[in-house]
Amino acid sequence: MPESPEVEALAEALGERLTGRALASVDLVEFRVVKSRGRPPESLVGQSVTGAERLGKHVDLAFGAQHLVVSLGRHGWAAWGDEETPDASAAPDSPVHVTLATLGFDGGADGDGNGDGDGLALDLTDAGDWVSLGVFVVDDPREVPAIAKLGPDPASPGFTRADFDRAFVGRRKQLKAVLQEQESLAGIGNAYSDEILFAARLSPVAHASTLEADELDRLFAATVGVVRDAIAARRGIPISRLKAAKVAAMQVHGRAGEPCPAGCGGVIRSFSFASTTAEYCPECQTGGEILPLKA
Repeated sequence: MPESPEVEALAEALGERLTGRALASVDLVEFRVVKSRGRPPESLVGQSVTGAERLGKHVDLAFGAQHLVVSLGRHGWAAWGDEETPDASAAPDSPVHVTLATLGFDGGADGDGNGDGDGLALDLTDAGDWVSLGVFVVDDPREVPAIAKLGPDPASPGFTRADFDRAFVGRRKQLKAVLQEQESLAGIGNAYSDEILFAARLSPVAHASTLEADELDRLFAATVGVVRDAIAARRGIPISRLKAAKVAAMQVHGRAGEPCPAGCGGVIRSFSFASTTAEYCPECQTGGEILPLKA
């Protein structure tokens, strides 16, 4: 699942290459991608991109007063038409990405300012057994329901300890669930919640209401530090390689069976969480308790 560090790098890459270019064409392969009834992406043809930004796990392409919001869902991603498709090398069992829509852009302004540079295509892709990618044309990104409900973003310079405390203090909910709850904290998913909890040396199934003051301090520092460090590390990596870079950087997520990177002598294990699996170190995080692999 795309998460804030990789989506931030994607949004920056799109902004760098697309700002100033006009949308020239839309090739829609899968009609279910379009979520804004009565406002298809084709309605933006002829308008120029004025910027791009990340909102949680979404990308917002601004066309002046209108916005093309791409919801990446579980397996959505993007690829430049002149480059390789999103990396199948991210993991041996990675699902195959297929292009569901292609956005064609004109050449924009080249070096002499005449706007006769080369055109550019952006493929929007998805994988898996169901369509998770979504595209919205809106006047305000907050018209997208998932964006309207987003909580504070730990990657934002304005994120405060008070924002963090509102998400966790007194909550009778498992820590991993709170970290992935987009209404509480925007942008974190399965992988980075594992990484944050390992960095904080906390059990993923502990309830937030049980944390002592020093544990809350560690979790706050890990939440901010892991997300921001990952964003800095992904910046500038070609979008076709971002997912592979994410996999390579993981300390515990996806590392079941490997020795704990902290050198505690333990072995990383998987456990069942919601509809997927997650990873942790029993020695570092759960006092040796082995969490169930199947719910």
